Amino acid sequence: MPPKLLTAPTTCEAALHESGLFPVAGVDEAGRGPLAGPVVACALILPHKLTIEGVNDSKKLSEKRRRALAEEIMGVAITYSFGIVDAATIDEINIHRAALVAMARAVEGLSHKPAVLLVDGKFAPPVSVPSIYMVKGDGHSHLIAAASILAKEARDEIMYELHNMYPQYGFNKHKGYGTLAHRNAIIQHGPCPVHRLTFSVKESNPP
Repeated sequence: MPPKLLTAPTTCEAALHESGLFPVAGVDEAGRGPLAGPVVACALILPHKLTIEGVNDSKKLSEKRRRALAEEIMGVAITYSFGIVDAATIDEINIHRAALVAMARAVEGLSHKPAVLLVDGKFAPPVSVPSIYMVKGDGHSHLIAAASILAKEARDEIMYELHNMYPQYGFNKHKGYGTLAHRNAIIQHGPCPVHRLTFSVKESNPP
């Protein structure tokens, strides 16, 4: 098991760099709560001291603003990578483990190996890189917030593609979350191959 560091202050990126731990990667995921679709994680490394105006927790941004920021982040990032775990695997190993696997895949896909990870949540992915993990990290770390934006945008694109395959569920609108319209569609049509069968059909509004 890699070493795990505990909670980090809001200035964690600068503090880590000053202590000689760099590059630093931010890691976050999107799609824990939906009834359908994959969980998608992103890991990224940005140039040191670069601050992108407007980057925040992806759930606090409008879709238009989030999309514009995602393009800006991808344009300046040193490296970024996505990890995806599908609905069938989520059912097999549970969403908690699936999210960590997605994060690990994202980290392993980076073209530059980070010295340390800043991870959103209470747990670190199973990788050989030391991790700092923090609850609501996307509100404390610029890197985690940037990763959350890319993860959300990547997952939304997948849900748009799934909508073309299964238009009766309205994935383009609710992105797989358990809205009333989505739950009614499941009752009417039954689940499709991208539904998470181990999740109860209850309302779970998008974050």
